[in-house]
Amino acid sequence: MVLRGAGPAPRCQKERPRAFFPLSPIELKNLEYRPVKVRGHFDHSKELYMMPRTMVDPAREARDAGRISSSVESGAYVVTPFHCSDLGVTILVNRGFVPKKKVNPETRQKGQVLGEVDLVGIVRLTETRKPFVPENSPEQNHWHYRDLEAMAKITGADPIFIDADFQSTTPGGPIGGQTRVTLRNEHMQYIITWYGLCAATSYLWFQKFVRRTPGV
Repeated sequence: MVLRGAGPAPRCQKERPRAFFPLSPIELKNLEYRPVKVRGHFDHSKELYMMPRTMVDPAREARDAGRISSSVESGAYVVTPFHCSDLGVTILVNRGFVPKKKVNPETRQKGQVLGEVDLVGIVRLTETRKPFVPENSPEQNHWHYRDLEAMAKITGADPIFIDADFQSTTPGGPIGGQTRVTLRNEHMQYIITWYGLCAATSYLWFQKFVRRTPGV
């Protein structure tokens, strides 16, 4: 499996979406948060729901920074299998956010896009369950974190996942552009490493200079 043009993009310019081709899991790991473009059609009969979720709204989040807001509406991300017609593979697409009252697809019929469409999305990888996060419940179709193997198995898709961009938003939802960039926080690892080196150095200094000094 290969992906054309998968080299790193310059940081100083916006990365253009690239044509998406089947790729190996090893190559996929290097593509998280990269934009890709696909063409195909949705299978709305196999929707999955990641919940509870709140809508990504940078303006609101900047306005409410440091404050607890009671006006944030809870809902779900709608994940739908997407058959890439020119590639012959089916991937999983996070189409975006819908409020709780719109989770039932019958309440948003206008948003159930039919026929072939072009779609731009951001590559996402699988997640491991974090402490205090509930287990996924495939039986109830409640997904609390991205388990791509389980999601792919239940929908018949390949374990490839993208977040659709905001331009994919449809009347009545889902609202696209729901990518939250989460980078690993390694501050604690750095603290432990440097304090450990400091303690080891102090111990060696003590052994060499203090213990061997006459009268000490």
